[in-house]
Amino acid sequence: MKEPIDQDHALVKIITTAIKIPGVKVNRDNFLLSIFEKKSSDEKEKILKLGPVKAGCSQKELLKIAKNLVTKRAMESTGLSFAAGLPGGIAMAATIPADVAQFYGTALKLAQEISYLYGSEDLWNNEELDTEKITNHLILYCGVMFGASGAAEAVKIMSSALAKQVLKKLPQMALTKTFYYPVIKSVLKFFGVSLTKSTFAKGVSKAIPIVGGVVSGGITWFSMRPMGMRLVETFDEAHFSYTEDEILADWEIINEGVEDDDMNDSMDSNENTNTPIVEQIKEAKILLDEGVITQEEFEKIKSKLLTI
Repeated sequence: MKEPIDQDHALVKIITTAIKIPGVKVNRDNFLLSIFEKKSSDEKEKILKLGPVKAGCSQKELLKIAKNLVTKRAMESTGLSFAAGLPGGIAMAATIPADVAQFYGTALKLAQEISYLYGSEDLWNNEELDTEKITNHLILYCGVMFGASGAAEAVKIMSSALAKQVLKKLPQMALTKTFYYPVIKSVLKFFGVSLTKSTFAKGVSKAIPIVGGVVSGGITWFSMRPMGMRLVETFDEAHFSYTEDEILADWEIINEGVEDDDMNDSMDSNENTNTPIVEQIKEAKILLDEGVITQEEFEKIKSKLLTI
């Protein structure tokens, strides 16, 4: 029998607070309609019913859209308008600094958008919300974005239709609704021990890996982007290149349990926030050439990097 999630845990508190910020919750249908607005009515109806992957959207098309989303949200995270727009002191009331709420609010919004782009169900579109399920999914998404061990494996299995078929065929391989619970516990360990309100108020950023350094140094475009791309790559693999052998290997990792000292180097893989500014500008130029960002967006990114 699974134990309830510790509601006093720093990450749980931050997620609970961040999703109260207007604009952080993403309506799946509205989001997909805006992303695929140029498609025909029949195509849009199919996308809403089945999800983009099952509706026949190509891997290339979805990857381009996903990269664009990551870039735009990362650019938003560099501005002050998000934190300045917090109504009624939401972050302050929960003793969570505004910059931490801003960072996680942007990350959680991006995580929902990426998940919907690759076919996940609407987290919020039920008469009776399953708050525990919502929190669990958002914890896993945060785990993937920060590189916590086991999180990517859990999200891939949770998202992959092939994984469900493979595990059904094998004895003693029941894919229960809470199969990922050991990973949830591991992700929470990764993000630090439970905090009392007084400790939390003194400086939550000290208890949150990576974010403490990011927030104190200013949230930059190249802090959010590698996190978003890590989640994109996880969903992309789950739907387009996941093999039976990889599924079984991931399942074994989840069942064996993951240790908090076995985590990935979260901000060092794929991209590095300490990359020289010239190299970062070159990376942005590649995105421009690929059509992921516009010339105007490229100029904004370059301007921000040159003022660091």
